Formats: sequence, structure tokens, C-alpha cells
Amino acid sequence: MFETFSSRGSMYDEAMLAPMRRELVNAGFTELRTPEDVEREFGRSFGTALLVVNSVCGCAAGSARPGVVRALSGPPRPDRLLTVFAGQDREATASARERIRGYAPSSPSIALFRDGSPVFVLERRQIEGRSPEEISKILSAAFERYCGAAAERPA
Repeated sequence: MFETFSSRGSMYDEAMLAPMRRELVNAGFTELRTPEDVEREFGRSFGTALLVVNSVCGCAAGSARPGVVRALSGPPRPDRLLTVFAGQDREATASARERIRGYAPSSPSIALFRDGSPVFVLERRQIEGRSPEEISKILSAAFERYCGAAAERPA
């Protein structure tokens, strides 16, 4: 049985969000539902991690999620895939956003981390109006730069 929005004080009915969550989970993402989940994953600050701040908006459904999934279809790719759901898992989202220093809260958004530090961020304003193919190309280039064998190390 699905938990409803009224039982958790969340913005949306969980049954409505389930397919949006599954789209990333089915692609290999780990959902971070609590601040403790975020702390655990970001406490392991080695290698690369992709964080998707998921959302119910049209640009998340039409561009961000399908673009991310497409970008993950080939190497190189991040070591870990993580996601939080804005407007639903509020504390987890706030905790995850604290790690994307220098960027205003944005959903959807996509951040690539290397050894615990953000090295690449796509904000909502950079996602809106782009096709999944464009998002995929942008992310694939970031993966090549930061996740490949010849990946750059942040300063």
C-alpha cells in the first residue's frame, strides 16, 4: 500500500510519484529518502557520484530523467547514482542541496561529484527547453571529463 501525502506532510500523493521515482531507480539510482541516507552516501566521498534532484515538473519528465538515463547507457559513467525527490523527501533534499555549494536550490537539477566535491551542475534553467538527447550529450561530456580513465581531477 502506498503512503499518502497527508500521512507524511509531503506536497504530493506518493502513489502519483511512484512512477517518477521508479524511472531513476530502474536505471540503477539509489533513493536518498532521509538526511541519514544522504549523510551515509556522501560520507563515502571517493570516486564519482551523480545526484539527480528529481521533480514532478514537465522538464523533469520530458528532459531530465530521460536524458540522464540515456547518458548512462555507455561508459564512462559515475561510480554511484543517487537521487532525492524535491517537494516530497524535503529533509533529504535539503541535506543533498547543502553539498551543491554555490548553486541556488533548483529542481530538477543534476550534479556530478568527484571525491565528494561538485565538479559539474545542471540547473533547472539549463534543463528547461532542452531535449533528452541534448541533456544526454551534455552529461556524457561531463562523464567523459570527470569519470573516464583520463578524467580530470578537481583542483
